[in-house]
Amino acid sequence: MKAWQYAGSNRPIALNDVEEPDAGPGEVVLDVHAAGICHTDVSFLDGTMSDFLAHVPLTLGHEIAGTVSRVGAGVTGFVVGDHVAVRADPLGPGCGRDGGFAPKVATQAEFLVRIPDGVPWDQAAAATDAGGTAYRAVTHRGTVRPGDKVGIIGFGGLGSLGAQIARRAGAEVYVAETNSALHQAALDSGATAVAADIREFTSADLDVIVDFAGFGVTTAGAVDTVRPGGRVVQVGLAARTGTLDLVALTMKEVELLGSVGGSHDDNERVLEQMAKGDLRCPTVSVRFEDVGDCLGRLRRGGVVGRFVVRYD
Repeated sequence: MKAWQYAGSNRPIALNDVEEPDAGPGEVVLDVHAAGICHTDVSFLDGTMSDFLAHVPLTLGHEIAGTVSRVGAGVTGFVVGDHVAVRADPLGPGCGRDGGFAPKVATQAEFLVRIPDGVPWDQAAAATDAGGTAYRAVTHRGTVRPGDKVGIIGFGGLGSLGAQIARRAGAEVYVAETNSALHQAALDSGATAVAADIREFTSADLDVIVDFAGFGVTTAGAVDTVRPGGRVVQVGLAARTGTLDLVALTMKEVELLGSVGGSHDDNERVLEQMAKGDLRCPTVSVRFEDVGDCLGRLRRGGVVGRFVVRYD
């Protein structure tokens, strides 16, 4: 079968012939129906996060939803035909082993999450990383509460979900997004205001700012903007390093926290909200053969919606 594989830092993703996977002990094989294309995949390719990959070459794609087609020894609770998503994890497909940019993928059964009835494949795939990551950042690390004023930096797949989650928690949301084409979508989602730079909300006394972009300058802007005693949650990793105003960080007693991924429960909560129609990730379905092109477009920026590879 064909698979899109990481071939080395600062090299284009390669479409290679690979053997179909088998289900080892504690594993299942999925027929992949949808696989999200994440900015982390760009960070793997440009070397920003390539140290986390288990081997080279490695099939990318860590946002996966599909149907169980084989069950390995020792697996209980899942049978052939089950509709499941694969919770994104550093040890799981697309990072710790070959991932979902291929028609079939083998994964550890411990990462499987059942997909509730009514959740489309593209949403189930996005829930595995974008959804769980946004939920953890807003709910657990940001500890957003009713009445809080929350800044969201970046209104892509993660940011749009983060804004919805914050709104459902009873917060007032302010969105910073450089792509003006997304401003109306942010307002339509319930945001109080939208601007190109988070610093434009300095007078809003934001309690929490979640940086889903992570360009370094965005983190610096969050520290400058959040109210004294406020909290900045760092999620995005578009750049490996950044420069902060340490005077502002210290004198304002800003709490700066990192946030990565989501738990099994987080993934389940996101899928439950999607099943109820309370949460939706804006997605754009793309063909398998266009993965390389879509990664290039994501790297250049300006993409509206999360690319999801569909296999059906």
